[in-house]
Amino acid sequence: MTQSPAVRVTAPSGAVRIGERAARTLVSEFARRNDPKAGLLVGATPESAVLAAAIEALLPGDRLTVVPAEGAAAAALREHVTAQGRWVADRVRVVDTLAEADAAAVVVVAEPFTGTADEARVAIDGLAKYLAEGAVLSVAAPLFRTEGADGELDRQGVLHGVRTDLVLRNTPPVRVHHLRFTPAPVALAASLSPAYRPSSVPLTRGMHIDSNGVAAAGITLGLAALARAARPKSKLWLLPALAAAPVAAFFRDPERDVPEDPSAVVASADGQVLSVQRLQDERFGDGEWLRIAVFLSVLDVHVNRAPVAGKVVDYFVADGGFVNAMKPDAEHNVAAYTVLDTDHGTVVVAQRTGLIARRIVQRAPVGSLLARGERFGLIRFGSRTDVYLPADAADPLVGPGDKVVGGATVIARWR
Repeated sequence: MTQSPAVRVTAPSGAVRIGERAARTLVSEFARRNDPKAGLLVGATPESAVLAAAIEALLPGDRLTVVPAEGAAAAALREHVTAQGRWVADRVRVVDTLAEADAAAVVVVAEPFTGTADEARVAIDGLAKYLAEGAVLSVAAPLFRTEGADGELDRQGVLHGVRTDLVLRNTPPVRVHHLRFTPAPVALAASLSPAYRPSSVPLTRGMHIDSNGVAAAGITLGLAALARAARPKSKLWLLPALAAAPVAAFFRDPERDVPEDPSAVVASADGQVLSVQRLQDERFGDGEWLRIAVFLSVLDVHVNRAPVAGKVVDYFVADGGFVNAMKPDAEHNVAAYTVLDTDHGTVVVAQRTGLIARRIVQRAPVGSLLARGERFGLIRFGSRTDVYLPADAADPLVGPGDKVVGGATVIARWR
């Protein structure tokens, strides 16, 4: 038997392939949850990279229900699952049709949406009944079909969308949409690990380059090629060519060991602590705030991380100037504010521009959950990052002049 036509989302055989990197991205919302949870995988085959990634992500208390792809035999899937060993077989159930499945915390569609917007809308409606409260639906669509299913998925993501990941290293490139149609509870953030995101290119096991760095290095190399073509006898092309490596290095994105202590507040960025002060800011609510400001030089890692686990409830940009981020007047620089709701109250991260920094990247949409230490954006070139904590709920552990490491250094502790 096959799944209901209402949720038939597959492309013609072989048209779009989900490779290992895209598969890992598809199951990332399932893999990052550390509490016992139920998952539902729709459209699987024994050879599916998505099925392999989902099995690899299983924890002892998890349950995973698998629905065969159209034309695939449930019996073959059951044999494949059994061959993985008793531990996997006890946690994975293969059903003949989607109608036999129960609601799940994470629903993953193993095959890409490739049809029209109307077909995608019908498919999503057919899957919605299998989403538990606050659950996530993860689906992929080819990158260059924005007027079809991909465009519809973009529109769906404005509800309580988690995020969209671009996977260029796939054949063809795909966009992976993580969608949420009902709000997620704030408390769930504490059970999450930082999400796997393909927005950086791995160089080694512990070091990546953010996609912005890959693009910037590509531009400088392109300028070098143009300069050499325009003036083949000149050495001018060496300037942009030699700049490619340091430009890419600015966007380095190292792995970090995030403290497991639930009372820890970690640094949102690498750099030097400029100030630790109590102040009032009516934009974020009444009462005093404990603000810890960190200056990032051009030599520091500029990827920003969530200082605490929480839910993004607001995001806004304040206009201002571009003075040196180390000076007091930087208080009035252009800044992007990400407001988090947490178990301890409101927490705010301000990404401030500097004298050179003019570009802020924020990748966590309103409604998404962030784990402590999770990457959520970056600032290009020298800048400043401020963390605002409720003053009556946290004690600072750093002072002016201290060096901190984003996602690793504990800068404060909840009382």
